[in-house]
Amino acid sequence: MHLTQDKDYRFPEGFLWGAATAAHQIEGSPLADGAGPSIWTRFAHTPGMTLNGDTGDVACDHYHRWKEDVRLMRELGLQAYRFSVSWSRILPGGTGRVNRKGLDFYSRLVDELLANGIEPLLTLYHWDLPAALDDRGGWLNRDCADWFAEYGSVLFRELDGRVKKWVTLNEPWVITDGGYLHGALAPGHRNRYEAPIASHNLMRAHGAAVQAYRAEGRHDIGLVVNIEPKYPASDSSGDLAATRRAHAYMNEQYLHPALLGRYPDELAEIFGDAWPQVSDADMRQIRQPIDFIGINYYTRAVTRADDSWPLRAGSVRQPLGTYTETGWEVFPQGLTDTLVWFRDTYGDLPIYVTENGAAFFDPPVAEGGRVRDPLRIDYLRKHLRAIHDAIAAGVDVRGYMAWSLLDNLEWSLGYSKRFGIIHVDYGTLERTPKDSARWFSGIIGSHGRALADPLPY
Repeated sequence: MHLTQDKDYRFPEGFLWGAATAAHQIEGSPLADGAGPSIWTRFAHTPGMTLNGDTGDVACDHYHRWKEDVRLMRELGLQAYRFSVSWSRILPGGTGRVNRKGLDFYSRLVDELLANGIEPLLTLYHWDLPAALDDRGGWLNRDCADWFAEYGSVLFRELDGRVKKWVTLNEPWVITDGGYLHGALAPGHRNRYEAPIASHNLMRAHGAAVQAYRAEGRHDIGLVVNIEPKYPASDSSGDLAATRRAHAYMNEQYLHPALLGRYPDELAEIFGDAWPQVSDADMRQIRQPIDFIGINYYTRAVTRADDSWPLRAGSVRQPLGTYTETGWEVFPQGLTDTLVWFRDTYGDLPIYVTENGAAFFDPPVAEGGRVRDPLRIDYLRKHLRAIHDAIAAGVDVRGYMAWSLLDNLEWSLGYSKRFGIIHVDYGTLERTPKDSARWFSGIIGSHGRALADPLPY
């Protein structure tokens, strides 16, 4: 019998190990030093929109504690840090005047990362559109492609060279599904006619930003999508059709236009008369050559047909499954399947797993400064092994960013869900590396070989 302990889990040379965050979730001080409000500042301050009325006004106070956070990254041996920039810190009005103090904050952060041997992966947009642009229609306004390219160009001119890996958008599916279709996320709209328009304009903005980067930058730029593989609940024709719709809606809606120059046919079926006509010129703008894809993976869905709109599909909870605090099934095989599917569908574009992690109940910090989180260690180990399996199958995976470096604001769920490998006391803001952080540090130090070791509990 083959024993896991006998398997060689070494990762390829040059594989990049890191962790990820997002600006609004950790920075706090959203209006400091001349910054403008974002849609998330506005959304969170609207009564009833977030759990317990939680806001990002303080968050993890990374805006002031960034040196401490970089020191913790260095102590854990992180080789990379994926973070996002707050657009409204750079351009308070969304366009026009550049706020030098906001730009300087990110310049200092990048310099500190580099001084500590940590490669920055910079995401231009992780959901926090300047409120001034939302007042002009936000992602429903076709001018957003030009706005985004202007914003990106400011950062490219300032940071390219020090930053060599850039991301245009993080998870456009979440932006539109949560923000324009179901209203659970900023800007809080619920309109089936708006959602496909916002999706298309986001992809136009992605293409415009890539074009702007080619004019200014000399390194790599890509797109980050969240993938949730869909498995049919049965072999019935209804379940198979529902699975196909769900897959096209979540997993192909943004990759197809970016990499193949077309939308999946199922979207017209899903949205009906709300699906817009799309010009060839728009598709040419969207389909810009990119250097890598980022895949965020958390869970799968087992899909069955039902009457829910718009997909006429629902998810089936697995009676023997393990579920996280967010109700997501722990299913590492789905990550292997996702990576292989991407390669088989879109070719050998380099892949970074740009988010992967789990929210579990964490006990209070124990005497001696220890936070035991065995379920998170088990989750991370299984998913890193799943990535290794995909690499063994020939998939070009270049790096892994654990979500998240810090416990943080989980958007409309407030501070109720902890994803961090570093515990944050929201009263004192004290940081305490959890057992998972120490374990992950050992994986990095062994370049993956320690994945064969027994769990440390």
